[in-house]
Amino acid sequence: MKNYTITVNGNVYEVSVEENGAGVSTASQASTTKAAAPKAVAKPASTGAAGAIKVNAPMPGKILKLNVKAGDSVKKGDVLMVLEAMKMENEIQAPQDGVVASVNVAASESVESGQLLASLN
Repeated sequence: MKNYTITVNGNVYEVSVEENGAGVSTASQASTTKAAAPKAVAKPASTGAAGAIKVNAPMPGKILKLNVKAGDSVKKGDVLMVLEAMKMENEIQAPQDGVVASVNVAASESVESGQLLASLN
């Protein structure tokens, strides 16, 4: 029998796994131990520096369409670009009002999750 400690959404579980000839059986007990919460990282104060608001890719995919260019004014919710992921089109929206400081991708470019797509002022 092998014992594992698994953390799911901050809850810690003790799991025992036993191999037998027919397959694997498990037994688990929820532990009352809570995992330590991750430390919050303070956001830097907005100084109005160029590109202070970052827009990152929420998932890997391919940029299908760019709707803005540097210097364009945008309102919160405006569609900046369209990202295709898993054959679905996802609108990348402006998180707040601002001016596009830079567009860091091109149409047809593949992007990774978390990659900087654009920045706003």
